[in-house]
Amino acid sequence: MEYIKGRGAQINTPNRFHENRTILGDVEALDELPNHSIATKVRMEYPKSIVNKVDSPDTHMVYSMNPYQGCEHGCIYCYARNTHNYYGLSAGLDFEQQIFAKPDAPLLLKKFLNKKSYRSKVISLSGNTDCYQPIESKLRITRSLLETLLEYRNPVSIITKNELILRDIEILKQLAEMNLVQVMISLTTLNDALRRKMEPRTSTGVNRLKIVEKLSENGIPVGVMTAPLIPGLNTEEIPALIKAAAEHGAKSAGYIIARLNGDVREIFHDWLNKNFPDRADKVWHQLQSCHGGTVSDHRVGKRMKGEGSIASAIQQLHRISVKKYLSDRSMPEYSYNFFRRPNSNSQLELF
Repeated sequence: MEYIKGRGAQINTPNRFHENRTILGDVEALDELPNHSIATKVRMEYPKSIVNKVDSPDTHMVYSMNPYQGCEHGCIYCYARNTHNYYGLSAGLDFEQQIFAKPDAPLLLKKFLNKKSYRSKVISLSGNTDCYQPIESKLRITRSLLETLLEYRNPVSIITKNELILRDIEILKQLAEMNLVQVMISLTTLNDALRRKMEPRTSTGVNRLKIVEKLSENGIPVGVMTAPLIPGLNTEEIPALIKAAAEHGAKSAGYIIARLNGDVREIFHDWLNKNFPDRADKVWHQLQSCHGGTVSDHRVGKRMKGEGSIASAIQQLHRISVKKYLSDRSMPEYSYNFFRRPNSNSQLELF
């Protein structure tokens, strides 16, 4: 099959919930070939809730909400790909081409914030897929969620790799004035040739640094996540990434070593061999060495940072770089003192 430019995954893995799967056998006509060049499709979804309790102790999140499922960014390593199986779809190309949007998300958020039992906590945007992926420019669901959080004065954390976040800078400034927001920009590489293959529909590394700079200039606390780190692909860039982030106003830097759970294992392995055949085995074995001989690491406390000599070397390089370039900086503490329920009675009447 011809390499599909502009997409991360090059295959559709079978859905583990399906008893049967379709395979491509002998092709005798062009119209029998699978169509992987179709444009992105967006479907509306209407869930009963939007805020999710996060129980995993190593994610440092209490609540998360995701206005979109699936992500057109197409990042090859994305752990969220596996969630597309629950929609009857593949974690591969389907994840990038078939997006589910939740237009009722702002109303559902208000319902959640109006619960008498709720006490103000940080709500994370997004714990799963990027809340500023391309369709957000049209649907503006993330913007409406931020407006709601500002109205209630509830803290929010955001992680994104899309410069569309700058559209909402005035809302973010108002949140920042009350210490209600922190933003992390995913900064994986400054090598644009690698980015185009690994994260094909994302902002460039240079533009992500401009996001950091713009947010910082406007008093919005911003850091970078140099994540995921993949031995043999982007780990050598760690000092340069953190140095550049510091020069553009970042206050902190975190990292995660790539782990390839579920179908992401097959999708990434296929991509790695097609894009880097000369070092695919080396990269794969280095990833395995970070996760106890597997790339699908589920161990709490180990799965994010890994273990072993390679993981330790990555950790040390990251720590030294942070100490060198960011030692005098830190993110401000969130404030929970401003939370309010404006017109709560009328809000509840919506439901």
